Amino acid sequence: MRTGGAGPPVLLLHGHPRTHTTWHRVAPLLAGDHTVVCPDLRGYGESSKPGDYSKRAMARDFVNLMQGLGHEEFAVVGHDRGAAAAIRLALDHPDRVTHLAVLDGLPIGAHLSRCDDRFAQAWYHWFFLARQELAAAMINENPDLWYGGRYHDTPLAMGVENWADFQRAIHDPETVVAMCGDYRAGLEVDRHHDDEDLAAGRRITCPVLALWSAKDDLGDLYGDLSAIWAEWADDVRVRSLDCGHHMAEEAPVELVRELRALF
Repeated sequence: MRTGGAGPPVLLLHGHPRTHTTWHRVAPLLAGDHTVVCPDLRGYGESSKPGDYSKRAMARDFVNLMQGLGHEEFAVVGHDRGAAAAIRLALDHPDRVTHLAVLDGLPIGAHLSRCDDRFAQAWYHWFFLARQELAAAMINENPDLWYGGRYHDTPLAMGVENWADFQRAIHDPETVVAMCGDYRAGLEVDRHHDDEDLAAGRRITCPVLALWSAKDDLGDLYGDLSAIWAEWADDVRVRSLDCGHHMAEEAPVELVRELRALF
């Protein structure tokens, strides 16, 4: 976990299979007028691996972390799996979260309730990784085969320190097991929690910025993202960035511009 800067606090939550260092181009830009906190998600990177990878447990982790740092209220930015944790944090702890930015994500329940053959084909990894023990055993045989080989997963594209941290994570067998546990929780307890909230009419009450990557497939799968978000939040602005999935690494300046408009 790293923290720095001064001003209103903002918590940055990374996605799979990254670590907190994915924010290395974003955090310095925000730190001029914000206190920036970048932890590893439970199970990821060098964080503890207690076995419960529900987003509700992650949300409690972050409330305790921020309280320990002296921040009773804070903004949250979550990407990918970090977006799922950030959404749960805003739903479970509305008195803590002042603003929410969701990067390439939706509530897990919103995804799964719309699951069709296109989703299953494009996002098959959700279901593979959820077979936690089997998936981890297969990945740990050759992590580079599963996680490597993509144009953006290079030291040049990611940044040398970020790439090195990513490599340590994917080559640690316990971390791979934990990351698969995150997806297992997604299909089990996380889906249940989202369905409960939707049925009860519980909504995100703070301002929400939902950003999606124009060069990824979230918009292609769902079309009108604003209509989906209207089911979950009162005050939402939906926009796209002209970049790929890892927008903090690929479009940091544009991302920070959008975050400043939210804050």
